[in-house]
Amino acid sequence: MVKAFVFGKFLPFHKGHQAMIDFALTHCDILTVLVCCSDKETIPSEVREKWIIDTYKQNSKVSVVAYNYREEDLPNTSESSQDVSEIWSQIFKELLPDYTLLITSEPYGNYVASYMGIRHLSFDHSRTNYPVSATAIRNNLFDNWSYLPLAVKPYFLIKIVILGTESTGKTTLTEKLAAYFAAAKVLETARDIIKDSKAFKFDDLYTVAQEHANKISACPIEASPLLFIDTDVHITNSYARFMYGKELELSRETKECNKATLYLYLNNDVPHVQDGTRLSEVDRNQLDQSHRQTLHHSGIKYHEIKGDWQERFKQAVDVIKSQLGIPFDHLQSL
Repeated sequence: MVKAFVFGKFLPFHKGHQAMIDFALTHCDILTVLVCCSDKETIPSEVREKWIIDTYKQNSKVSVVAYNYREEDLPNTSESSQDVSEIWSQIFKELLPDYTLLITSEPYGNYVASYMGIRHLSFDHSRTNYPVSATAIRNNLFDNWSYLPLAVKPYFLIKIVILGTESTGKTTLTEKLAAYFAAAKVLETARDIIKDSKAFKFDDLYTVAQEHANKISACPIEASPLLFIDTDVHITNSYARFMYGKELELSRETKECNKATLYLYLNNDVPHVQDGTRLSEVDRNQLDQSHRQTLHHSGIKYHEIKGDWQERFKQAVDVIKSQLGIPFDHLQSL
């Protein structure tokens, strides 16, 4: 029986790593993926473990093990150094004493295997098949988004929520921004469940919150790291406070699902359009204050968007570009 291992930081785990693991599986009976995590790195070991576990949950040959260490005790480098390789080879021998095969795509693989007295197989050293690195992904998420496996993408997803009171253009702006940035979108759920803002039950808001969270979780995010969301759980909670004088008790999962990177709040400085299902203009403006108070109470900081429809779109695009630092080359291609 051939026992093999691969190791790395997987910061993040990408399709190049996945291809190497797939290659390793064709040369062994048991494969251990060793995730080496230092105390100075910001992505927790359990997150990196889960990425790989979720990707290979159907393959019983793969086991994933995290090794946490302090940088003051062990060198944290990808440099092909014989001295560094000798130090790490001793760690690997203690962790995996009966393993006979190492697979890497780095020159130091030969050094490590030699010090361990085991065989080494090199995979795609020139990165011809997958011209990507974890560093490249960290430096430019947009251009390298396609190299992230499905299990990894939700962690790096950038959620942008469009907020505001009734009849301020949230849905229209969400659709326009999603089209401009070639990104996915989740439209407001409440309009499908509550047909009239003036007549609904308190429990209807729980249904809205849950269904909206479900739509966010299920939304395909293949094309872009951006996800535009029309309204969120804070607005649903504001309706509960405004109409019933009490708050929704929501699960941690629902709150976490709604958590966003950037919040845009649409000012109510546009004409109120009554379609027969909305609050009166007076109530709409009072609801605006409720929304703002709810957001303040929840510690949500937002960028206010004002003006006519064209001005709102331009302001929103400018805020997104400046706040997220989207690469100019990426925007030119849209």
